[in-house]
Amino acid sequence: MKTIQSHILSGALFAVATNALKNGLALTPQLGWNTWNSFGCDLNETVILDTAERIISLGFKDLGYEYVIIDDCWSAGRNESGYHIADATKFPNGIAHVAGKVHDLGLKIGIYSSAGTMTCGRFEGSLHYEKQDAELWASWGIDYLKYDNCYNEGEEGTPKISFDRYNAMGKALNATGRQILYAICNWGVDGPWNFAPTIANSWRTSGDLANVWDRDDVNCPCAEMEGLDCKLPGWKCSILNVLNKAAYYPSKAYPGAWNDLDMLQVGNGGLTDDEAVAHFSLWAAVKSPLLMTNVMTKIDAKTLSILQNPAVLAVSQDPLGSTPSRRWRYFVDDSGKYGHGEIQLHTGPLSGGDQLVLLLNAASKPREMNATLVDIFWLNGAEGTADQVQQSWDVYDLWGNRMSDEAAEAIIKASSSSSSANRTAGYNLEAMGGSKKVYSQTPSASSKMLMGSKVGTVRPSGTVKVHVPAHGVAMLRLRAKNQKDEL
Repeated sequence: MKTIQSHILSGALFAVATNALKNGLALTPQLGWNTWNSFGCDLNETVILDTAERIISLGFKDLGYEYVIIDDCWSAGRNESGYHIADATKFPNGIAHVAGKVHDLGLKIGIYSSAGTMTCGRFEGSLHYEKQDAELWASWGIDYLKYDNCYNEGEEGTPKISFDRYNAMGKALNATGRQILYAICNWGVDGPWNFAPTIANSWRTSGDLANVWDRDDVNCPCAEMEGLDCKLPGWKCSILNVLNKAAYYPSKAYPGAWNDLDMLQVGNGGLTDDEAVAHFSLWAAVKSPLLMTNVMTKIDAKTLSILQNPAVLAVSQDPLGSTPSRRWRYFVDDSGKYGHGEIQLHTGPLSGGDQLVLLLNAASKPREMNATLVDIFWLNGAEGTADQVQQSWDVYDLWGNRMSDEAAEAIIKASSSSSSANRTAGYNLEAMGGSKKVYSQTPSASSKMLMGSKVGTVRPSGTVKVHVPAHGVAMLRLRAKNQKDEL
């Protein structure tokens, strides 16, 4: 393994004895694409490279999406020295070759394994092989590890046991001298939000997300379902199930360490347009990583316009890195059944003194919703006395300038018929200085791309009132209004 040895030596100056949180990565939630939801084990070199090309040609890279992640089923076992061998049928040129091609496009590449003896697809896991696997991935040029929890030999049951198992890989990644984003995927077992922020860049909060809005399912139980244990991780979890489980620990996340509500289901069918908009909005608001999983070569206009809304992405990538708190959640029907007929308010600060307000209508009928400034700024001071309540605020709808279907279709057509160099840009953030630079600054009120559309002003001690579709959200940005402007 001479290539591994030389890689370690060349990176020795970078390697430090520190935890994964201090690797300088994921200072805002990671953006990218993952193979699993659309391809499962049917992934290969062509899938990866075709997707990477489309991420460029469709303009996703300009908006900050940068990781292309190979999920499960890539391994063909280990060689006599104990190092992974990539499946030669799926990756005839090797994963290092694929990584190089992805890097040539200006993107980064991720890999998958499990903190067990096997992965969830029953391929070779990494338990007790952490050092060898981390060395190999670094030698391939890997930039991201998704680390699952299958077949873990019973090494769970307390936070300390889970911490030790996942910390072993975090240390191994750091020891390679390569910056590798570390995404723990243990499904919320043993409360990773309590131990993972010191060893990883993100951690899954619950079971696998399905492309369904709301469904009571014994495969993904929660406490409100009689006789079932909410602590079980589950799978086939609905959007509301996952959201409601994650609502209790927003304070655990901060720049470099994020609650992960699982990969996006936008564009995979199963959701209405309003549900897909709400899903994307909620994940961006709560600072979950935004990992697309749709088939990029078959993307449609509505999916593109959702995933490329820069005003919503600006909330996700806001440099303040604050996760909003859920102020209230009400049941509004008579059934009392978990997950049906509920309304929610999520609110929190953004950079520059702005405030995020997200009103969720999970019920099956559209609704006029409102939130007082007291509700919105409740966490800023004693109820009704926060300074923010005593001033006026301009209200911006972050979906007010959603890309039209016609514009999205033009981008898709150009991407399919021409090289990335000749693509048609959707929202040309690049012309404004590049997505990273744009997101690191508080947007000006004149920026329709990053502020959406102004829909009104709320007066001191007043109330924000909006119409919210069924299974939908209103996602608003509030900006303090200069009192002189009102005269």
